[in-house]
Amino acid sequence: MALNKKMGIFGGTFNPIHYGHLLIAENACAQFDLDHVIFLPTGHAPHKQFMGEDMSVHRCRMVEAAIADNPKFSISYREIQNSGVNYTYATLQQLHQEHPECELYFILGADSLFDFDDWRHPELICQYAKILAAVRGNWDEERVDGQITYLREKYHCDFYRLNTPNFSVSSKELRDRAANGQTIRYMVPDVVNEYIRDHALYREDPI
Repeated sequence: MALNKKMGIFGGTFNPIHYGHLLIAENACAQFDLDHVIFLPTGHAPHKQFMGEDMSVHRCRMVEAAIADNPKFSISYREIQNSGVNYTYATLQQLHQEHPECELYFILGADSLFDFDDWRHPELICQYAKILAAVRGNWDEERVDGQITYLREKYHCDFYRLNTPNFSVSSKELRDRAANGQTIRYMVPDVVNEYIRDHALYREDPI
């Protein structure tokens, strides 16, 4: 990448990836003039239940399929390939070292703003990246802006609100629908819908 490129880092379980995720990444590019967004499927996160290696492969394959037609999007397997616990500050530190020419923009959900103080080394997260908080659904924007102001002042870091179109369906709802034999068409890209169907994902013991 050329000097001073803006790189978005979008972590998530993506189980499965859906249009809400893609809209967040697309709007991050549009609102903050990002040159690229890396989708970062989570491995063993400290606050998440481990889903198993097979499911990790499926999650990555679905992300690959969903973003294949967008040259601004790519996927990183670094957390999936790490057998240990993944911490955001460490991932961002690695990316900062690997891409010193890039400004990093870490994309998270607005809900994460309210437990950001509890993350491992939040001050280092702020050192390595600007923070974009994706607001969707029925979030009180005034409350979100208040938390952004608080975090800016505490960590002397750039926190911004990322406005996204309302897409109210969650990955859990999609898993439940698939487990119950309900359609998820038009909620996920066709290639993801086909992958879920072809591999009979979420049919038994939905996560």
